[in-house]
Amino acid sequence: MRPNFATTTVERDTGIAFVTLNRPERRNPLSLEAMRDVTATLRKLGGDDTVRVVVIGAAGPAFSAGHDLKEMIGRTLMEEQAIFDACVEMMQAVEGIGQPVIASVQGAALAAGCQLVASCDLVVASSNATFGTPGVKIGLFCSTPMVAVSRAIGRKRALQMLLTGQTIDADTAADWGLVNLVVPDEDLAAETRALAERITTASPLTVRIGKQAFYRQIDLPQDRAYDAMAETMATNAVNHDAQEGMQAFLEKRTPQWEGR
Repeated sequence: MRPNFATTTVERDTGIAFVTLNRPERRNPLSLEAMRDVTATLRKLGGDDTVRVVVIGAAGPAFSAGHDLKEMIGRTLMEEQAIFDACVEMMQAVEGIGQPVIASVQGAALAAGCQLVASCDLVVASSNATFGTPGVKIGLFCSTPMVAVSRAIGRKRALQMLLTGQTIDADTAADWGLVNLVVPDEDLAAETRALAERITTASPLTVRIGKQAFYRQIDLPQDRAYDAMAETMATNAVNHDAQEGMQAFLEKRTPQWEGR
């Protein structure tokens, strides 16, 4: 599968879909076109039961420098609003599809690029990766990136990034909770694939239930979260794959998933 998009490419391999931002000569800007392309791609993949995991990566030395500033100068309020609405739509698509989405990050992930990383379910970063929300330096506070970044790393650290515009390195990003795994530059693709493959060994139905449940409960008060998740686990438990998995465990054999 290779959608006819100028800004992105998509390849599939054994249940993993690799979505690649493909404007390396400009550090993969998240232009209006690019964001719409990514959103359309994610929605298509989200409806495909053969896709178990989605990996978002980027061609070239940088992940993404963020919004395309050239298309944001001299625009009307309505035109600017369309850009940020498309950005929000893309981030919500990452969370909204049933498959886990892994960001595979090399080089700079800045502003909306950092927001995209923070919006992904898991993040593998090259040791040369850097992350930042530098909008304050050019008079455009990173307000939409703030939503995802602050939820990933907490208030104080997010405000440090937002108010100073300074970047953090991959190890700091991991320490702060923005990144799951930091690997040598040359191992980024292999380590990202290995993480994705570990996820594909689980029941695809169970993974979808789990991802959706995670985001439903995370911002609820604890008592409401427990109520919602008790119901979710009970519903999950009567599904075929859960019954098969528990029986296989007791019988010390490999489960046979059917996705139901």
